[in-house]
Amino acid sequence: MNKKGVWVTPTEFVNFAEPKHKGLTEHIASRARSFDAQALGMYLPNPDPILKAQGKDVTVYRDLRSSALVGGNIRRRKSSVLALERDLKRGNAPVRVERFIRDWLTDLDLDRIIREMLDASLYGFQPIELMLRPLGLNIVPEDLLGKPAEWFLYDQGNNLRFRARDAGLTGELCDPQRFVVARQDATYNNPYGFADLSMCFWPVIFMKGGLKFWVQFTEKYGSPWVIGKHPRGASTGETELLLDSLEAMVQDAVAAIPNDSSVDIIEAAGKAGSAEVYRELLVYCRSEINVGLLGQNQTTEANSNRASATAGLEVTKDIRDGDKGIVAATMNAIIRRVVDLNFGENVAAPVYELWEQEEIDKTQADRDKSLTESGVKFTSQYWMRTYNLQEGDLDETLAPAESAEFAESGLKSSTLKPILDQVALDQAINSLPAELLQEQSEQAVASLIETLLRARTDIEALGLLAEAYPTMDDQALQENLTRLLFMANIWGRLNASADRED
Repeated sequence: MNKKGVWVTPTEFVNFAEPKHKGLTEHIASRARSFDAQALGMYLPNPDPILKAQGKDVTVYRDLRSSALVGGNIRRRKSSVLALERDLKRGNAPVRVERFIRDWLTDLDLDRIIREMLDASLYGFQPIELMLRPLGLNIVPEDLLGKPAEWFLYDQGNNLRFRARDAGLTGELCDPQRFVVARQDATYNNPYGFADLSMCFWPVIFMKGGLKFWVQFTEKYGSPWVIGKHPRGASTGETELLLDSLEAMVQDAVAAIPNDSSVDIIEAAGKAGSAEVYRELLVYCRSEINVGLLGQNQTTEANSNRASATAGLEVTKDIRDGDKGIVAATMNAIIRRVVDLNFGENVAAPVYELWEQEEIDKTQADRDKSLTESGVKFTSQYWMRTYNLQEGDLDETLAPAESAEFAESGLKSSTLKPILDQVALDQAINSLPAELLQEQSEQAVASLIETLLRARTDIEALGLLAEAYPTMDDQALQENLTRLLFMANIWGRLNASADRED
């Protein structure tokens, strides 16, 4: 048998008809068909303009972290993401799947893993290797390790490959179940992503060069010039002795010179303007680095005020949310692979989320306020648990009307109130007249009881039930039961949605 046909007899071959939708599922614009010179190679080089000009890989960006300004901004940027609240949301996943993933995540060093994932925003992409191991009947990643990005490349099909020593220039194809890649702004044209450190390369280089020249300028013009004068007929040894004396004078302000020699101290006047040139260059480079990594330069400049610094923090929040999205997308991709390995591809996976606690607190407070104004009463335990209150923060003294109501019903203040779901169902059931329910129930089961009493054997009872069931008048009872089940379903969905927001 051939994939394009079949031999129906030893001498007759029949071709299969080409599917009409074949052209809809294939790439039309691809590297293999384009005139792009990069498509002629065995692998896809990183299109980063800085790396192409330098002829190097992302290792050149790692050296930039030794700069105090770059390293401090990277630390601040990662810390802003680590400060966020994070948790696993069940979503549409089964409870057993959510518990399995939650137990697995508990054993991981998530702070270290998130820091490594955030390197994707610095270098463009960050491969994560899943160190799988058996756990009973399941398979879970024992650890998630970020591997150096310079060890990997992409081929013409945008597939990740490892630069193995024995795999040649094209590298070794990475197993999708073993590797997940965190990337920033990756596209089909650039699967390597965009590296934020590429915006800092030249400012760091110029800042280092400017600082070097500024130090030399300071050494040359920052101190007064000490000029020694000796007689015209002095020997070379006498001249060198005078120079040594002047050098000691610069360091110790004390010098011994011959009686016929003199020393003049001259200030380097008019050089302050030249020094400002180096200062302005360094300030410009600092600003470029801050804008590239933090999105603003106000919070680190001396001339910023409170308003401008606050505006700078708001821009930083946007960049933090972008980094948060990289972490969430990568974690969810890993969770999806773990669920596929242990429960199957058709099982929904829980969702890993990061958020700022203040945003959730405001949303929940608005919801609680709306429910309270609608007449819903929460227990003191709920207020203390939700808003982190302490004993004595709440005034639990009941109003006179409420005290009389509790006394009349015989309930004590320590009695637990029923949950809102049960209250809603009880109110729905109580709204139906008891006489109506009783009458409909009797009508529905009267013929059933009568039939069972006439039966002498089990087989005869089944036969009589088959004949009697079509005559049962159960329509009204079914309508009421359907109403109750519908109300219970809607109430459960609303509360489940509220729990996910929490």
